[in-house]
Amino acid sequence: QVQFVESGGDLVQPGGSLRLSCAASGSIFNIYSLGWYRQAPGKQRELVAAPTRSGSTNYADSVKGRFTISRDNAKKTMYLQMNSLKTEDTAVYYCNVALGSWRSWGQGTQVTVSS
Repeated sequence: QVQFVESGGDLVQPGGSLRLSCAASGSIFNIYSLGWYRQAPGKQRELVAAPTRSGSTNYADSVKGRFTISRDNAKKTMYLQMNSLKTEDTAVYYCNVALGSWRSWGQGTQVTVSS
């Protein structure tokens, strides 16, 4: 069974930056199949960034140019570098499989962008 532990969320001012981490443990799987999701209050969970089968990464239009995924396969850890944060980025951020079936969701990490 795969488990995800997200961390790195914080309260940050608009225009600031954060780096989120997703540590995966459990059964062997391909870390390059993981993506980042987020859920804002009162809204459905949405896909923020996801790998494609060709090896590139797709980003939601709302974060394109500001967010970047990176991975450390040896550590089974994925990161999300978030720059130029906006108030509308406020949400709980999760990682999970983006190429394939979802596994159990972790607790997520809260990102709050506010002045």
